[in-house]
Amino acid sequence: MSENYFLDRNRKNLRQLNIVLDELPSFCSIYFVGIASRTTPLTRLNYARDLKIFFTYLTNFERAFLKKSNQDIQIEDLNKIDSLMIERFVAYLISYDNVKGVVRSNADRGLARKLSSVRSFFQFMFDKDFVSSNVVTKVKMPKIIKKDIIKLESDEVESLLKTSETLDGFSEHQQKYNERFIPRDNAMLSLFLGTGIRVSELVGLNVDDIDFKYNSFKVTRKGGAQAILYFSDEVKDALVKYLELRDTFKLPESEKALWISIQGKRMGVRSVENLVKKYAKVSTPLKRISPHKLRSTYGTHLYHATKDISVVAEVLGHKDVNTTKKYYAAVSESIRKEVADKVKLYKTVEEKPEN
Repeated sequence: MSENYFLDRNRKNLRQLNIVLDELPSFCSIYFVGIASRTTPLTRLNYARDLKIFFTYLTNFERAFLKKSNQDIQIEDLNKIDSLMIERFVAYLISYDNVKGVVRSNADRGLARKLSSVRSFFQFMFDKDFVSSNVVTKVKMPKIIKKDIIKLESDEVESLLKTSETLDGFSEHQQKYNERFIPRDNAMLSLFLGTGIRVSELVGLNVDDIDFKYNSFKVTRKGGAQAILYFSDEVKDALVKYLELRDTFKLPESEKALWISIQGKRMGVRSVENLVKKYAKVSTPLKRISPHKLRSTYGTHLYHATKDISVVAEVLGHKDVNTTKKYYAAVSESIRKEVADKVKLYKTVEEKPEN
């Protein structure tokens, strides 16, 4: 594998994008060429998949398109689409058969993302005078239900890390299977919890990206920009122990990946997600913890430590500070905890009724 994970990923996504484009009306290529300079291959791939669902819906359920395939749709046919069709499409997305016999469903965020993809497409075609109006703007975005941030408390962070060190709570078979990789798993969890990086950023790290002289590492952010982040001595100690283990692996000289799987290859996003869930299931079984929840944990703790939302936004790599406020300034939860014992059920202990 190339030492540049992100170039490999982009190439793979571009290949997938070309496959999906073949299943869309030919004029859609105009849109994807137009947005290429300001979007990543992954973003364009997701847009293409959403548009494929949209056009497949039209050719299967809307009378004006029933006799057509996706590839038969012409650019002038876009003017046949009205806001009622878009609203029916959104209703369809709540639970639908994907034509291959598999039932799919979308909650509020999934609906909003797919509608946003269609809206972006129509806005582009409207700006280029290919359609007379952007009918999608007449359809309101689904209401996103705000959810409490799921994160780990300080004692739960310690419990998770100790679990990865001792394997307490695992079966004897699981302990034997995981024992060799204790330094790797502990270092990975420590880096997540100590820096708040994204899982895609973590799996893309190479050994050469780490600089122990300054306790820093180079990370490729979402969108492709690079940044230098810093870690504590606690994280450094965990990384040093893991790299000592990594040096014992029989790896080809060309393998520069920091995180190595049992198969001797760069770990992928899915395997890292499974690793986090594996340890969290033992240490905090009541919380569904993912790499993103570890990021939330770091961001929330950093906010409470600094009380500076702009610092948190900078460290986490958020372009919009409102994103940081939404996900990491979990003040409301702290308030609810602080007032938990303010309302007394009995004036004094003596007045509590006897059994």
